[in-house]
Amino acid sequence: MGKRRRVEERRGKRRPAVAGGMIAVVVGGAGIGAYALYGGGAAADEGAAAAVNGNQVPRVRADAPSAAEAKSTATRFLKAWQQGKVSGAAAVTDDSAAATALLTGWTKDAHVTGVTLTAGKAGGTKVPFSVKGTVKYKGVSKALAYDSALTVVRNPKNGKAQVDWHASVVHPGLQDGDRLVTGESGTPPVKALDSAGGELTAAEYPSLEPVLDGLREKYGKKAGGKAGVELQIVRGKASKAKKASDKTLLELSKGTPGTVRTTLSPTLQAAAEQQVAKTAKSSVVVMRPSTGEILAVANAGHGFNTAFNGSLAPGSTMKVITSSLLIEKDLASADKVHPCPKTFTYGGWKFHNDDDFEIDGGSFKASFARSCNTAFISQAPELDNDSLTKQAQQVFGLSMNNWAIGVPSFDGSVPVQSAAQMAASLIGQGGVRMNPLNMASVASTVKAGAFHQPYLVAPSVDGRTLAKASRTMSSSTLSQLRELMNYTAAAGTAAEAMSGLGPDYGAKTGSAEVDNQEKPNGWFTAYRGDLAAAGVVQAGGHGGDTAGPIVAALLRLGD
Repeated sequence: MGKRRRVEERRGKRRPAVAGGMIAVVVGGAGIGAYALYGGGAAADEGAAAAVNGNQVPRVRADAPSAAEAKSTATRFLKAWQQGKVSGAAAVTDDSAAATALLTGWTKDAHVTGVTLTAGKAGGTKVPFSVKGTVKYKGVSKALAYDSALTVVRNPKNGKAQVDWHASVVHPGLQDGDRLVTGESGTPPVKALDSAGGELTAAEYPSLEPVLDGLREKYGKKAGGKAGVELQIVRGKASKAKKASDKTLLELSKGTPGTVRTTLSPTLQAAAEQQVAKTAKSSVVVMRPSTGEILAVANAGHGFNTAFNGSLAPGSTMKVITSSLLIEKDLASADKVHPCPKTFTYGGWKFHNDDDFEIDGGSFKASFARSCNTAFISQAPELDNDSLTKQAQQVFGLSMNNWAIGVPSFDGSVPVQSAAQMAASLIGQGGVRMNPLNMASVASTVKAGAFHQPYLVAPSVDGRTLAKASRTMSSSTLSQLRELMNYTAAAGTAAEAMSGLGPDYGAKTGSAEVDNQEKPNGWFTAYRGDLAAAGVVQAGGHGGDTAGPIVAALLRLGD
């Protein structure tokens, strides 16, 4: 990696061709209606050949499909699917086996009948279409309607235009390996309550949609409800590995929900939703340090719960953990002079500070507050390859895959690394991966003085055991770490965002570079009183400028 490592606080796209017209593919309830089909496309050129050693050899096309080919291919696929000709539809795709399995399940498992597919205006090789039909199961039926899209690609082996097959073609909520199933749901619905007893709904709190799915999956059978008949997305292995939960798409008959109380604060949850709505690709978590209760979780994009399940390099917010390690090993002390050169080379990489700044004769506290990368990288020669991993696990309870918060979550990863990658991990790059839940927990550990595993549902509800850290920091290390974060909130890179929130506060900013991304991800973690929060704005730039105001606004609301 020859790229210069500037990982802390560093301050188009070709429009697709649009083809006019509509592709109307309409089938009535009992018989086949009229089709508006378009000619042209690959057929005109499939006979083209080249002379090789005197023989005529078919020439394989390698250009992108034309708009006419996209229309023609989409029409053939949608027509066959609508008629129930699974093998015919699958043959138009580039993965006939996967297409056959899912399209067969469309009628056999999902019980969808009377399908009408209507394709819209193509945009280059992408063709949107609408789906209308009826889901019928044991005398119960309900109308189904949604929008989807497909993309046409060129088969590199034979030059034919084909549908680029993914499960999302059938329904945008599907991931490859997922299925659609209609039946008496094995998991009864749940009514989720906030900490004050009010009902939590995705309509009022859009960010909670994946959380509510997770609560149902975990507690549906334990909460005393009765299952109804539903059309559901049943997750496959790949989706489950990403912590995705089964999802209800259509309720044919209502079940009787059980009740699950969460730790979410209605005030903070509403405020968190409002904050992320202002900034694209933002996510935030608020929790209570003294107990571990999660008080709010919100994401600007509501499809994936980045706040709980994201796996992103945390940038310089990781320096909170690294600082505790260096202080414990007597490699740094808050008020002692500490090196902060312009650059430092380790493991063959030359690490830089933002704009190659340096602090001559400054304290470690000054380096932390200004987020000097080399102050941390320069200590790499004194550390073992597993030092940071052990610190994250033993003191901060991270990277052991054993959190049980009540819904699916990712508890961070701090792998054992060597050479330059080990050094990079000290400043939150390399192989280190976190999300806002993890980093809110880091701030909470500093504030509380000990790790309390975050949780959304009290362990008393189902008797589960919460994760524990094997040890706590010494009183001296803890005191210095709080001093570092307090100084950063008062006079360092977090000062602008945290203005007016002191004196019982602390913060750390971060920016994490991502390959092929113009701006780094902006991070911010902080505490105030008995609240701790962390946020990330992907491709946002400076953490203090982007994630900082989101976190500070929530801390400002008070306990």
